[in-house]
Amino acid sequence: MTASQNPSPGIPAATLIAFRNGVSGPEILMVRRSQELVFAGGAAVFPGGRVDPADHELAADMPGDAEWNAARVAAVRETLEEAGLLVGVDGQVSAAQAVEARARLCSGMPLAEILAGLGLAIVAERLVPFARWLPPMKIKRRFDTHFLIADLGTGAVDLSADGSETTEHFWITPQAMLQRADTGEEELMFPTRMNLLRIAHLGSFENAREQALAIPPRSVSPVVIEQNGTRYLSVPDGHGYPPYAQPLDTMRRE
Repeated sequence: MTASQNPSPGIPAATLIAFRNGVSGPEILMVRRSQELVFAGGAAVFPGGRVDPADHELAADMPGDAEWNAARVAAVRETLEEAGLLVGVDGQVSAAQAVEARARLCSGMPLAEILAGLGLAIVAERLVPFARWLPPMKIKRRFDTHFLIADLGTGAVDLSADGSETTEHFWITPQAMLQRADTGEEELMFPTRMNLLRIAHLGSFENAREQALAIPPRSVSPVVIEQNGTRYLSVPDGHGYPPYAQPLDTMRRE
């Protein structure tokens, strides 16, 4: 294989699955991407985005795996920008502080400077590596996405969509979100659906955290299987996901 034929790495990205305690059980924060976006326009997703060079710089002094730490920083930054939620840091963050931090971030101030001004630091242990997805080479926009989970407890926070990349945010149980998809009310990207299925199966943040620590994330690359003439996409065993196969002709690609 020549250098030009070597598989190119995916674009580093991070996404946060934020839990809170809801009346009907654990709820997950979802945001709706703007219809104007090329990738996943209009889709309901977990907050997240690309890992930037500045994320690596801020993560440099954090203990543990450098790649996952950069993903932690990116997840914190993107969640703050998209939903106004500042999570994964030491100390208590008031609603007023979160609003100010978001305003500063959107004005171009680096996250490191924002956190320093608030006397806060990212705590790696509060952002638990849960999954890592790397789609097949033929996918047009190939992201190497690190999924992290964090628990807000009561979830008594004020949130709002940014009005640019995201147009809506909402808290919902995984089961309710999956039901919306099954009835056609929502179209879920395959990784989003599979992680909602996994969380619904586990039932709580603590169970999800325990499994994530027991099964350290390895790159998930979905596979196509064929049954009775129908082609399905599924996840190989060993990654912690419940058995599930989605027909390719029902799947949202971008």
